Amino acid sequence: MHRYDLISCHDCGTLHRKRPLRPREKARCTRCRSVLYRGGTADLDRVVALTLATALVFLIAQFFPIVELEVNGYTSSATLLGAIVVLWSEQMQLVAAMVFLFTILFPAVELGALLYVALGLRAGAPPPGLNRVLRAVQAARRWGMTEVLMIGILITVIKMTSLARVLPQPGLYAFGALTLMLALVVAFDPKTLWNLADDLAPRPPPRLDYAALRASGAELLPCHACGLVTPAAPARARQRCARCAGALHRRRPDSVARTWALLIAAAILYIPANILPVMTTHSLFGTEDDTIMSGVVFFWNSGSQGMAAIIFVASVVVPMLKLAVLTLLAWSAQRRSRWRPLQRTLLYRMVEFIGRWSMLDIFVVTLTVALVRFQALAVITAGPGALAFGAVVVLTMLASMQFDPRLIWDHVDRGPLAPPGEKHV
Repeated sequence: MHRYDLISCHDCGTLHRKRPLRPREKARCTRCRSVLYRGGTADLDRVVALTLATALVFLIAQFFPIVELEVNGYTSSATLLGAIVVLWSEQMQLVAAMVFLFTILFPAVELGALLYVALGLRAGAPPPGLNRVLRAVQAARRWGMTEVLMIGILITVIKMTSLARVLPQPGLYAFGALTLMLALVVAFDPKTLWNLADDLAPRPPPRLDYAALRASGAELLPCHACGLVTPAAPARARQRCARCAGALHRRRPDSVARTWALLIAAAILYIPANILPVMTTHSLFGTEDDTIMSGVVFFWNSGSQGMAAIIFVASVVVPMLKLAVLTLLAWSAQRRSRWRPLQRTLLYRMVEFIGRWSMLDIFVVTLTVALVRFQALAVITAGPGALAFGAVVVLTMLASMQFDPRLIWDHVDRGPLAPPGEKHV
């Protein structure tokens, strides 16, 4: 068997033999039911066209106003970049930096890097720096939050309708289109481009006798960047992937300890995030502070119970759920528990999926602060609670990234090497 024909499950570490899939099919791990890969081939023309179109829409969304407010003859409009500048000028540089990274820089890096590699491969040769660029695509993809921003924009628009006349601008429609197009871009697996690069620049990979390796107890290490499976080097030797030069390790170093440190920091900051105001309104009638819960109450009392529920779930339930689930995972992994490994793996996937949605309230604050700038009537500024809450979101996301889900399965009996299961979708 060829080592390029093997794939390791990210969640439990089980090795599988690859086999061809038809389009719209998924290969799932036989052990933990995680999706290993999807069927279909990479159409470089389609990838280039989609990525280029998405990049153009991305630029339109950044430079055109999102909405315009009109009240008593005063008007105010804001772009996303303008909202970030307002936060920065109000001494909320860390919040401004988070919004810039998650909504502008990381999506731009993903689109630019993907377009660079696809154009190079389409020209018939792997472009310079392919390995670093594709790793940048994967890293940026984990932090891009355009879909969360879009929901934040819609919540802000609904909130502003009770204060002023809201006029949609080109940026609003551009962000809507961008959200849909980025969903198509994210569905493309960058690991496919590594396989195409191998076809253009063939390297004879060594044949491995997996029966002999398994009989001798030798260990195989997967590269979580490009997917290549490689025999482990002698103990304590640092090893890198032969294809993309990514670091290889049996388990993420100090995974549980780092997870605990990040969780404790997030739990401490979660208290001021809910007590301190996230926004302060200065108007002719005085000054009013708004916390996360007061925002939920505002929407509920104004008849928008659906919006109140969304904000409550994203800003209150999700952070508490992440803290609780990650605590359970770290505690059970530290105790080497064999308790319900499949259910714990499902909890881990859930935390990874919902982690970014807690940034919803930060995006609502960002846009509200930029739009309500009527000096003679009212001005809204960001409060310290926004900084604490943003830090909680980032720390819990880092905690889930530091936790190695394979620790859940290390003390569970492992089955034989097998082909993955398939599921039509």
